[in-house]
Amino acid sequence: MGHTATEQAGSGGLTATEHRLANGLRVVLSEDHLTPVAAVCLWYDVGSRHEVKGRTGLAHLFEHLMFQGSAQVTGNGHFELVQGAGGSLNGTTSFERTNYFETMPAHELELALWLEADRMGSLLTALDDESLENQRDVVKNERRQRYDNVPYGTAFEKLTAMAYPEGHPYHHTPIGSMADLDAASLEDARAFFRTYYAPNNAVLSVVGDIDPEQTLAWVEKYFGSIPSHDGKQPPRDGTLPDVIGGQLREVVEEDVPSRALMAAYRLPHDGTREADAADLALTVLGGGESSRLYNRLVRRDRSAVAAGFGLLRLAGAPSLGWLDVKTSGGVEVPDIERAVDEELARFAAEGPTPEEMERAQAQLEREWLDRLATVSGRADELCRFAVLFGDPQLALSAVQRVLDITPEEVQAVAKARLRPDNRAVLVYEPTEPNDAADTEEGQADQ
Repeated sequence: MGHTATEQAGSGGLTATEHRLANGLRVVLSEDHLTPVAAVCLWYDVGSRHEVKGRTGLAHLFEHLMFQGSAQVTGNGHFELVQGAGGSLNGTTSFERTNYFETMPAHELELALWLEADRMGSLLTALDDESLENQRDVVKNERRQRYDNVPYGTAFEKLTAMAYPEGHPYHHTPIGSMADLDAASLEDARAFFRTYYAPNNAVLSVVGDIDPEQTLAWVEKYFGSIPSHDGKQPPRDGTLPDVIGGQLREVVEEDVPSRALMAAYRLPHDGTREADAADLALTVLGGGESSRLYNRLVRRDRSAVAAGFGLLRLAGAPSLGWLDVKTSGGVEVPDIERAVDEELARFAAEGPTPEEMERAQAQLEREWLDRLATVSGRADELCRFAVLFGDPQLALSAVQRVLDITPEEVQAVAKARLRPDNRAVLVYEPTEPNDAADTEEGQADQ
């Protein structure tokens, strides 16, 4: 069964069709004959928010295990077959989903669909202690390289744990803890796969130079016989009060290049007008070198070498406004914090200027166009809106919703949320002064 989307206002002429197999797999197709390539994107509705205490990191571990072979594709065969056919591929994990994707020459589309179906339907055939140990070590090394052994590497983990209280489904990050990774058994992994890697818990999008009828026939051929699974429990409720109600704070002394002020503000859930308004507010305040914070801290005061403020959109919990400022020279963090609070208070009192509003909306529109201009980006957006909001068509008109936001809405969300009593703050203090590194970084940024 399927229906064809009508072209929506603000969609740029893009359309998509939706279909559902008998086993529950949702399929979204979008034709684009501009270049002879096709993108396959598969989102599973499972992320770190579905994990339980003591077994964190399983969603991310499975992102890796899915590349370890299946019934008909052994070892590293998935990579070898896709790359040998001239394609590219990868997978990622977040709080709210796990996705896998390939971009192929159009005539190799059937191969990508077969590969995704084979591992969805038969990964357990190949999953054994050896592959589990192999990828457990890979994930632990990834944690060391990206979190534990790089400057400021644990900031995201620390701020997330502060912004979402103990027991909240977003309290831990997708990377998981070393102890939990060590504790995961083969049976844990198998149960996790059976529960979440089922067709009725997934959305498949195919975008590009495709024949929709042939593509759907291949999808039915390769995915149609995979049984559904009804054992999934809904994720725990991520609802929290709009405002934290006090400033949470932690000081970290580490071997870092310079002092840093980082903060996470609790903001509206993704999918709401308020979240779009918050995105515009943070773009005006910290989205690039024309932003207020960059102009104040880096250009005018020269108290920082970098200053940014962006939105981490989340659908199942409050989104996070992410502030990141690296100080210059011997500047103290309290000086930076006072300047930030002055700018946020001024913005809450006055709102954005017409010029700032126009620039921020143009910036977000360009980012949206960049995502939808590529077949892989569009496939990902169609999956995102299907999994998180139930309707892939919303991806095609997302920019119009941003352009409809008024300056008054932007000011209102800033006034209500960008307050000192609604943030978790992380301060980095170098264990030893390193003025030379600060100077070098400042020159590079300017």
